[in-house]
Amino acid sequence: MSPDWRTIGVIGGMGPAATADFMGRLVAGVAAGSDTDHPRVLVDSNPHVPDRNAAARGDGASPGPALARMAQSLVAQGAGVLAMPCNAAHGWADDIGAAVDVPFVSMIDAALAEALAHRPRCIGVLAVGATLALNLYGRGSTVPVLAGDLAQVQPAVNAIKAGARGDDVRAALASEAARLVAAGADVIIAACTEVPLVLRQVDVPVPLIDSTAALARATLAAARLPR
Repeated sequence: MSPDWRTIGVIGGMGPAATADFMGRLVAGVAAGSDTDHPRVLVDSNPHVPDRNAAARGDGASPGPALARMAQSLVAQGAGVLAMPCNAAHGWADDIGAAVDVPFVSMIDAALAEALAHRPRCIGVLAVGATLALNLYGRGSTVPVLAGDLAQVQPAVNAIKAGARGDDVRAALASEAARLVAAGADVIIAACTEVPLVLRQVDVPVPLIDSTAALARATLAAARLPR
């Protein structure tokens, strides 16, 4: 372990590309002059965690036990702080907290904090079914939250998970972001980790909060040891 960092444990695989993106953000977020300036990172990229959307609908197994086991394994290997680059899975964050005694960095809290720093009157979220059904952003926000149309966002996310990165997917998400802005949102949160894989600030007319980037910044802050 670097003397400047706690070891970071990543509860990932939901999906694998989003986890890889998060890892890249962790690397880029360190002002490193050499390899040894970076924290040690342990990654459990498990794409077989039970489906979060099905669980939130009540017609699928809870992902909580699998997430708890992943957290325990990472801590047993030396992780001193945990992060999970999947918004929807935060609906079962309490299972993780009950299973381990190290800090768990909330992606929801990190993204909301960056959104609220813009002093919005209303926040728009581009999210999938579980995130919306469990009201993960609405219950922590001090301002109204508008949800993107699931009929538009979910197919785009599914396409990204299947490898699509083209202009059609980007345009679909940008169109939904524009609809939320027209409805009163003055900040948009990319509240699914697949969304930032295609949507960029240039595509959105108001501040776009990348939940993956927000989590990476918060995780590095939590992992850095005091000097």
